[in-house]
Amino acid sequence: MLDEIRNQLDQLSKSERKVAQVILADPESSIHHSIAHLAHLADVSEPTVNRFCRTMGAKGYPDFKLQVAKSLAKGTPYVHRHVEQSDSAASFSSKIFESTISSLRLTQQNLDIETLEQTIEHLNRAGKIIFMGLGASASVAHDAHNKFLRFDTPVLFSDDILMQRMLAINAKKGDVLIFVSHTGRTKALIEIAELARQSNAIVVGVTDADSPLAHVCSLVLSTQVPEDTDVYMPMASRIAQLLLIDVLVTGFTLKKGPALQEKLRLIKATLRDSRYDKPDHSNYE
Repeated sequence: MLDEIRNQLDQLSKSERKVAQVILADPESSIHHSIAHLAHLADVSEPTVNRFCRTMGAKGYPDFKLQVAKSLAKGTPYVHRHVEQSDSAASFSSKIFESTISSLRLTQQNLDIETLEQTIEHLNRAGKIIFMGLGASASVAHDAHNKFLRFDTPVLFSDDILMQRMLAINAKKGDVLIFVSHTGRTKALIEIAELARQSNAIVVGVTDADSPLAHVCSLVLSTQVPEDTDVYMPMASRIAQLLLIDVLVTGFTLKKGPALQEKLRLIKATLRDSRYDKPDHSNYE
């Protein structure tokens, strides 16, 4: 049923499309809504909700909710709908949100917890942490570098192939090098990962589990997002990569314990002076 809603989204009337977008935004919650509540969320009438259900092939709202529940029980596959030149703002924005949400769900479902725990343990014991990436993935590696700068473990970042080679060759046993790549097929990055392995460093890939880069790495945190070749569509994989980095940062912080968390509070307090205070609206009427 969820796939059918996505496929027919562009053919629905304006009011029915509002109902569809509310459901697609949070299918799990939608099956618990009364028809009145769903109509309120979509800013339409209850008869419009019933009409939408019949358009989707259901006998009525109860039957529609049952079919959505069955779709959720089966699991929602990755959604990728191409953006077209003729798409309206509502249509292309919906497609981008749906693809990104699907990529995050797929990444969560395929996250290997044992590999995650091993990676966090290696980061906790690391003499040095180095993040590497090229192209669009370099921005993710850079973001990871910025987040790990808050800790007392030495951390580096490079998006330059020559610098990456030198860092890989000079890596030592116990160092952790994290390579971020959506496709995992960039030749230069794979060669650098091989150099890092030869240096006896721990090599972690945030990449496709079946890629050449993954086969070189010691550990792989897989994004499992289908490669996007749509000329209009931003890469949802970047969001999945950023989320995995946030998971690593959180795990690293928890592993270090209360002492590090206190230091992070001090860092936050120190940085507070660099920002303007938020306006106080408490006295406004």
